Amino acid sequence: MTVRVAGGLVSFEGLVGVVIAIVLIVRALTGHDQSEASGVGTALWFGVLFGGVLAAGVGLLRGKRWGRAIAVIANVLLLPVAWSLLTDSHQPLWGTVVGIVAVAGLGTLFAPATSQFMAQDYGEIPGEDKY
Repeated sequence: MTVRVAGGLVSFEGLVGVVIAIVLIVRALTGHDQSEASGVGTALWFGVLFGGVLAAGVGLLRGKRWGRAIAVIANVLLLPVAWSLLTDSHQPLWGTVVGIVAVAGLGTLFAPATSQFMAQDYGEIPGEDKY
């Protein structure tokens, strides 16, 4: 269950990033950005980065273990983004939302049930008594 919740959260994060990439492309092509190259370049960066996060979330939803590493890195990197939104950007609502989603994602990714699921093919299950 925790793996699927993590997959849902990470898929949501990836989907938001991909939507932002699409918005950036539309803004660049319609002249709302400083330069077309800057907007498209940023959009491509977001698309590649969050496309990978979306793939990791879908992988977790499908019970694939490989998505956890990408999801952990993405959520750890979202923590300073949340802090920056709270402090430097003076966006407390968005900073709180990003922070809650990142902490919830990390919580589900490191939950005991998730760790057991990730270790089940390696012979030993964390917390299981060997004797």
